[in-house]
Amino acid sequence: MPAGSNRKIVILLLVLTLLTGQAVFAQEARLTDVIVTNTRDDLLVYLTVEGAFTKEMETAIKSGVAATFSFFVNLYRNRNWWLDKKIAERAITHTIKYDNLKKKYQIQRSWEAEPHITQSFSEAKKLMTEVDSLTLIPLAELQKGTAYQIQAKAELSKRTLPLKLHYVIFFMSLWDFETDWYSIYFVY
Repeated sequence: MPAGSNRKIVILLLVLTLLTGQAVFAQEARLTDVIVTNTRDDLLVYLTVEGAFTKEMETAIKSGVAATFSFFVNLYRNRNWWLDKKIAERAITHTIKYDNLKKKYQIQRSWEAEPHITQSFSEAKKLMTEVDSLTLIPLAELQKGTAYQIQAKAELSKRTLPLKLHYVIFFMSLWDFETDWYSIYFVY
């Protein structure tokens, strides 16, 4: 084969690799259904993450690899002509583990005492991607008539990857997700 033909094959393979990589990385996680509400005593947050599970991640979880999602929620008091003041922050985690022998998924949510056990992967994914009734701050700590901002973000905790796989960039990028900060403004 002539040298020019080898060069064309290499270029074609490189282009195909880049195009395939684009399709793999096209999925982007994002926060949806972010709701701020209150009970008689507390300010509550609800949120959902969409696009968090890739096919590769699902395969790894079904083979027994644990995954942890981290959620970060911050509350700021808006101040005119000055920097906003952070008055509350919460960091919570959801961890999923699959038991191959029992054929059950265990989802531990750090803000709940008991783990959820299910045989349904779709139910396990729902539990992993939803935060419901998260208490952010007691209402007694808020000032009536004052503007506030809640910022929320979710990401896959990178420490959940098996030890040696932290150094394999391609594998890590298949597992990597981090949402943008989502902001909600409200007046109490």
